[in-house]
Amino acid sequence: QVQLVESGGGLVQAGDSLRLSCVVSGRSSFSNFVIGWFRQTPGKEREFVACKRWGDDSANYADSVRGRFTISRDYAKNTVYLQMNSLKPEDTAVYYCASVRTAFLHTAPSNYDYWGQGTQVTVSS
Repeated sequence: QVQLVESGGGLVQAGDSLRLSCVVSGRSSFSNFVIGWFRQTPGKEREFVACKRWGDDSANYADSVRGRFTISRDYAKNTVYLQMNSLKPEDTAVYYCASVRTAFLHTAPSNYDYWGQGTQVTVSS
């Protein structure tokens, strides 16, 4: 079973940067996996932010974050990062990472099997 643990959330001002981390464990290899980042605000559905294939540099981004957010991974630390720059108040949400064993860069939350507990990001204006 895959475990994912997010960290790095916090309270920042508009225009600031923040880096979220997602430590992935539970398997000897994640080479056939896609790791995604999603976010959710109260009363709204969970929405796609970014995802990346573990084994190469392929990635996909939501239009709302493309050019501001970057997803990357560190093999040695079994960690996927979400670097968030030029943050806006509308980026405020609980951010989750998730995993699925696939080659496709899925954007729908329903395609992902395992989820972390989430980390709160609050951007003040």
